[in-house]
Amino acid sequence: MTTFVLVPGGFVGGWYWSEVADRLRKAGHRVEVIEQLPSAGTDPAALGDLAADAEAVKQTVDRIGEPVVLVGHSGGGMVITELADHPAVAHSVYLAAFWPQRGQSAMELLGAGPPPTWMSPHDDGTLRTTDDLALLRQTLCADVDEQRAYANLRRLLPQSISSATAPSTAPDRGHPTTYIICEKDQAIPPAAQEQMAAAADHERRLPSSHQAMTSMPDAVADILGQVHVPAQG
Repeated sequence: MTTFVLVPGGFVGGWYWSEVADRLRKAGHRVEVIEQLPSAGTDPAALGDLAADAEAVKQTVDRIGEPVVLVGHSGGGMVITELADHPAVAHSVYLAAFWPQRGQSAMELLGAGPPPTWMSPHDDGTLRTTDDLALLRQTLCADVDEQRAYANLRRLLPQSISSATAPSTAPDRGHPTTYIICEKDQAIPPAAQEQMAAAADHERRLPSSHQAMTSMPDAVADILGQVHVPAQG
């Protein structure tokens, strides 16, 4: 049995990990889902930054009290990188996720220029996704049934700009990593994922959109289930 901590990306909550979490639990694993990072929510004044997100995940890892596999999707990769030196993290998995070097922010990893067309900055300090659900689906989950995709996309939340612009501390890593490249991703280009994945101990690929946990939950759960965690003495 392996203990997994599943970390969401930007604009969402832990709800979109539900299908993968169910499959891992049925396979006998323990699963903890970060239901909501401080950087996403409905009250702009209350939103946290990258450090607040990392602290929320750290508290969960500390509470579990045993080695964990930390899994981050998309912007969740920024968060799990902050825990690279945590002694209880036995393995980190990046699923179509930002993997920054020290001093890099998520915005820098997206490249120079204005934000992508599917999201935009607002004067209240938030990034918000477009109301154009067709564009959002094409960018994030083109391989998900339209009705289901639109229902999920309507749940997206404002995200703090500070979480996207904060530089990573990227402490020295004390454990192995796996990077899962989503080959049909239009949010984080596969070429950018390949560059980040070059630093991983293990690389896997899925023919999926950005939200592989929704379009290919069986495949994601299978890959996670194969992550090796050394037995504790």
